[in-house]
Amino acid sequence: MSSDAAVDPSRRTWIAITCGAGAVGTVATAIPFVSSLEPSERARAAGAPVKVDISGIAPGEKMTVAWRGKPVWILHRTKAQIDELPKNDPLLADPLSERTAYPIPAYAKNEWRSIKPEYLVVIGICTHLGCSPGDKFTPGAQPSLPDNWPGGFLCPCHGSTFDLAARVFKDKPAPDNLEVPPHMYLSDTTLVIGEDKQA
Repeated sequence: MSSDAAVDPSRRTWIAITCGAGAVGTVATAIPFVSSLEPSERARAAGAPVKVDISGIAPGEKMTVAWRGKPVWILHRTKAQIDELPKNDPLLADPLSERTAYPIPAYAKNEWRSIKPEYLVVIGICTHLGCSPGDKFTPGAQPSLPDNWPGGFLCPCHGSTFDLAARVFKDKPAPDNLEVPPHMYLSDTTLVIGEDKQA
């Protein structure tokens, strides 16, 4: 008598069902585990380029957007603000952005530190201890600022000051100019932060 004949048919059915259920359970457990190894939508979005409509930023106004968890400032400079920038050079620690701690894209290696003179695009984090400077666009004497203040940004934590091209003034705690992120323009009114293929 063969061993096959000795196995109860109903028992064989239950063994097949149990094996099938085990295989389904294994697959069901493996799929979430494998999926957990992939970056989440939130993580992918955190590093993704950000598209910004800049049509509503009037001259003299600033917009802040988030990219990679950092505040990015987009300042629409007035003609007067642009014209004042070269006058600041003797007062600045790194007027030509030659320091390498925060390398600047080639298209922003100019007096304005930007692709277009009227738009400044920088990461709004002080290079000293990571605070976020405040806007001090109005020129002239003010509390915590020199009498010949040309307009710019003041970090309230330790008094570092930056001009309207986000260049740090001499003898301040911040060692470097504010960082310029990769960016490009898709049109006159659409800016992309985090990508510069067409810059």
